[in-house]
Amino acid sequence: FWTLSDAVGQQNVFSVIRYSIPEEMKKGSVIGNVGQDLGLDMKRLRSGRARIVSGENIQYTQLKTDKGTLVVNERIDREHESATLGSKFPVESAVDPDVGLNTLQNYLLKYAELVLQKPLDREEHSNLPLKVIAVDGGNPQRSGTVNINISVLDANDNAPEFNQSVYRASVKENAPVGTYISKVNATDADIGAHGEIIFSFSKTKGTTVDTFKIDENTGVISAKDQGGLTGTSKVIIDVSDINDNAPVINIMTLLQVHLAVVNVDDEDSDGNGVVKCSINSDIPFKMESSLTGYYTIVTEDFLDRESVPEYNITITVSDQGSPPLSSSKTINVKVSDVNDSPPKFDQSEYSKTVPENNPPGVSVFTLSASDADWGQNARVSYLLEEKEINGVAVSSLVSVNSESGVIHAVRSFDFEQIKWFEFNVTARDAGSPPLTSVATVRIVIQDQNDNPPQVLYPVQTGGSMVAEMVPRAADVGYLVTKVVAVDVDSGQNAWLSYKLQKATDRALFEVGLQNGEIRTIRQVNDKDAVKQRLTVIVEDNGQPSRSAAVIVNVAVADSFPEVLSEFTDFTHDKEYNDNLTFYLVLALAVVSFLFITCVVVIISVKIYRWRQSRTLFHSNLPVIPYYPPRYSDTLGTGTLQHVYNYEVCRTTDSRKSDCKFGRAGSQNVLIMDPSSTGTMQRIQSEKSILDEPDSPLEVRML
Repeated sequence: FWTLSDAVGQQNVFSVIRYSIPEEMKKGSVIGNVGQDLGLDMKRLRSGRARIVSGENIQYTQLKTDKGTLVVNERIDREHESATLGSKFPVESAVDPDVGLNTLQNYLLKYAELVLQKPLDREEHSNLPLKVIAVDGGNPQRSGTVNINISVLDANDNAPEFNQSVYRASVKENAPVGTYISKVNATDADIGAHGEIIFSFSKTKGTTVDTFKIDENTGVISAKDQGGLTGTSKVIIDVSDINDNAPVINIMTLLQVHLAVVNVDDEDSDGNGVVKCSINSDIPFKMESSLTGYYTIVTEDFLDRESVPEYNITITVSDQGSPPLSSSKTINVKVSDVNDSPPKFDQSEYSKTVPENNPPGVSVFTLSASDADWGQNARVSYLLEEKEINGVAVSSLVSVNSESGVIHAVRSFDFEQIKWFEFNVTARDAGSPPLTSVATVRIVIQDQNDNPPQVLYPVQTGGSMVAEMVPRAADVGYLVTKVVAVDVDSGQNAWLSYKLQKATDRALFEVGLQNGEIRTIRQVNDKDAVKQRLTVIVEDNGQPSRSAAVIVNVAVADSFPEVLSEFTDFTHDKEYNDNLTFYLVLALAVVSFLFITCVVVIISVKIYRWRQSRTLFHSNLPVIPYYPPRYSDTLGTGTLQHVYNYEVCRTTDSRKSDCKFGRAGSQNVLIMDPSSTGTMQRIQSEKSILDEPDSPLEVRML
């Protein structure tokens, strides 16, 4: 038996190896390489303090730990009773005093040697009696005898033998120290020291030596004599189990495919050590048995981290003892995230109203998208999808902060240019691959009252003015004219109201609040002044409101001569009274020049028209006559023989508004040059034109 101890001498390794060698080998001769034959590393052999344990008084062999070889340490002689066949042992010679033929002739045992012909066994024949006869050559022949008693010495050639090859005993596991368990019995056929038996434990694994005790005289388990031979018997001690150990749960490892491998062990035996393992049933996991004492926890259904981010799995194991013992252990399982949830906006469409004239860079509003995933998979960024709006890139109108989702106005909006626009914003997470969702955003531009009303009629000109004629026989409610105005704003900012601010005679005229119609509020009489000047204010409904003023000149007269005589200084304001003399002198000088110029122009126009008519008459081109629009007296109470039509087309976009105004179809509109004095020659010269039906009339006072 070879013993190998570890570095600290706390654990031993036992092994049996057999070598066959000749006797009388020289000291230091190599018997064999223990390291190679046992498969041991030389470093392990040295660090383990390998040594030889022998029952002999003389250490015949020695272990060289540096090389792992077993060498001869002392001379080895295999004789005693174990001599081989043919061994010779010398004996004393016989003596015969006779001489000649009468003397000693021969020996029945040649050379007076006893030759061992069979192996000796002291246990069978401890004494061998022999008679040696010596015969001489005389006649009569004489002989001599000698009795030899051979005592066979004992050799330790019998190992102790137990009376049973297997002993069986039982003891309860909680038996107190010193409890009698069993007794073994062994005998040795040898005698003397070779037959003395000592009982001891063999070198066994585990803690048997520490747990059990043997009386070396009475014996248990293993016996050993002083000659070095041993006999062994197996003693099986059945430790009766008591259910004093609860099952033990050992979580081996957590896996991805299989959630966990669980090892369950119960140190008890029989029914006390049979266990049943289970987990709670309110989770999407199940337990499967793979090997004895090993269980695998696997998923039983799909896991959704967004619904349940973690689970508590309680493992319960119980044995079948009486009473049964159980143990439990809870493990917390967190479900790892997979990018399976796209970002979600609060709503698919957003609408936000932004006042026009906003400062560039102002924050409009904030988009928000949430992602049910976790970590990087839930990190949302916002992107503006590029498109064109009325030929302009949407990125030149708005921008989106990629991190916060805040939408900023890139520039100031103008309601009169763009009323609303739509664009898409994409929310994208940082997963791999990323998931996206899209929301539509509508920006509605809110109109601000940033545009005053615009008066379309009557047209305010710098060089001439329009005068509306009212006959002196006009009744109450006579439509004098209508002030037409538009506001490019929208909503209430474009609701216009008309007010009469100033008038030559406020008791004679009124202005419709909503429609801007100027009508008489009493009967016109001869006492009313020919020259009537009205200032009309057009005001929108914005906050604050904006307004525009227009001056309407009205001539109260039945004929042109009356109008011309009174309207010489119609447009002269009081601020010009001090310079009236200057203007009169200047007018006299200019009138003469203008008169001559007008005559020349009229003659030229006549000649041109005559030639043009002749050209058209002789050509094949169609003649398209021009009929001017009419201005209509809606109440039909006026004295004008022809209706006066007007046409207004209004839109919220000032660039698309269209207003058409007609001139009077008869002699009720005067266009006068305020810097000249009137003469009737001009009127008479164009009498032929005025007499034409439905022809527009423009009277200029020169």
